[in-house]
Amino acid sequence: MRSFHSILAGALLVSGGVAARQPPLAPMPASSSFTVFVRGVPVGSAQTTVSRGADGWTITSAERMGPPMDLVARRVEVRYTDDWRPIELVVDASLRGQPLSIQTNVTGQTAQTHLVNSGQSFDKTDTIPADVVLLPSPFWGPFEAVAVRLKTAAPGSTIPGYAAPIVFTIRVGESTGERIQTVARLIEARRTRVALIMTGAPIDADVWADESGRLLRLSIPAQNLDVLREDIASVASRRVTISRPNDAPVKIPANGFSLAGTISRPASATVKQLPAVVLVGGSGPTDRDETAFNIPIFGQLAGALADAGYLVLRYDKRGIGQSGGRAEAATLADFAEDLRAAVKFVAERKDVDPKQIAVLGHSEGGSVAMLAAAKEKRIDALVLVAAIGVTGAELNLDQVTHALDRTKKTDAEKQTTIALQKKIQAAVLTGQGWEDIPPALRKQADIPWFQSFLAFDPAKVMSDVRQPILIVQGLLDTQVSASNADRLEALARRRKHPAPVDLVKVPGVNHLLVPAKTGEYEEYATLGAAHVSPAVATAVVSWLQKTFAARPR
Repeated sequence: MRSFHSILAGALLVSGGVAARQPPLAPMPASSSFTVFVRGVPVGSAQTTVSRGADGWTITSAERMGPPMDLVARRVEVRYTDDWRPIELVVDASLRGQPLSIQTNVTGQTAQTHLVNSGQSFDKTDTIPADVVLLPSPFWGPFEAVAVRLKTAAPGSTIPGYAAPIVFTIRVGESTGERIQTVARLIEARRTRVALIMTGAPIDADVWADESGRLLRLSIPAQNLDVLREDIASVASRRVTISRPNDAPVKIPANGFSLAGTISRPASATVKQLPAVVLVGGSGPTDRDETAFNIPIFGQLAGALADAGYLVLRYDKRGIGQSGGRAEAATLADFAEDLRAAVKFVAERKDVDPKQIAVLGHSEGGSVAMLAAAKEKRIDALVLVAAIGVTGAELNLDQVTHALDRTKKTDAEKQTTIALQKKIQAAVLTGQGWEDIPPALRKQADIPWFQSFLAFDPAKVMSDVRQPILIVQGLLDTQVSASNADRLEALARRRKHPAPVDLVKVPGVNHLLVPAKTGEYEEYATLGAAHVSPAVATAVVSWLQKTFAARPR
């Protein structure tokens, strides 16, 4: 027969705890639904209930995991005393089509377990700590007890966990507060880092809980595992990385859907109508805060601009966060139309001066902002930050070449890669030559956005941009090098329209607009709680003040 340990093989365990006596939970919902993700793909589900009766707490769940585990749990129930000491565990399940049942009864520090697996039974008695956390593996509902105990756990404390017949140690790390906006409400979450210490190297994990102590999320990065509660797993939920006391959520009417955004205002305004700035994010699934490597770039920049007296709008890109629409078929031109809708929304607000509206585009957002400014008369000033000054195809090759130069590949290998990249670009732009491209690469490249990016040429767009332009460039930017800013300035100065052009280069700042040492992509993850350089915000504010003051009213 299979041993207890083999049944648990491959199961993912994590826990945390505190002293035996726990404060009661705040009022909580009766039940919750969870989705289990591995490498971002949903592989299972769990419906859990936490209830309190005369005898203490009961956690009940019904769960399902797909292949290769192929697990169905009709009932998983864990009972604790009122102060969260274990009493009983019952599991009624099937594993790969075979019956599986576990019955564990705890008396003091003795756990007696009866297991039935595939028609064979096994009995085991273990000595366990009195305040152990019962985590039958691989079931997720019982992790509700983990969330409860972590609510008051002290960093550095250790507590025992138990998954028969294994007693393991949990090391509790630091906790941080996080705000998660769902469709229904704003959740004040608590994220606690923990380490599971069994045999071998500790397994790091994170456990999130809501205000009542209910489990929100369990994440084990090394195993690409995430267990998320239904409300925060929704595409309409978002992490609020940064906010001001007077921030306000808004819905922006777009082309058949709404964009979700945040308006930031000065703490106090001395005028009825404020100058406004609309922020446009870069490539990929960019949310309104333009969060990258845990740095809320736009969240921080919006705060600085609002403090300087501007009304600032930032929004989730279409199909991202709480915005509607679909991103997979969108082009740069589509994103430009979304921006025009955002500008129109701002211009029609009673608290905005419609003759003082600026658009600030960061990275690819600079290309989107240029396209919108070439058509939209409501845009009075244009700020291009770390924006490209060459075609998308040229930038793409520059980035590929730079990445190759940082590898140990031979010159021949580098040339082969570059040649393949050129073939991909040609196929994307012409629709021909795909027979020479590996199918997996075609699947990644043959999409509307990439075609529009490669074809984008700022030289062709700039001639139609009539607004004053500020170009801001970090000198440590290795994704969009400083030469792009020089070329943008040259293009802007060659316009037939005599609008002012200014260029500001910021030393020591990378593509994320934060101070750095190398500016390389590999450095991003090491920057920690970095902040957008004050020099960037100062340059934008000074230029806007000068530009709007010079405009006729």
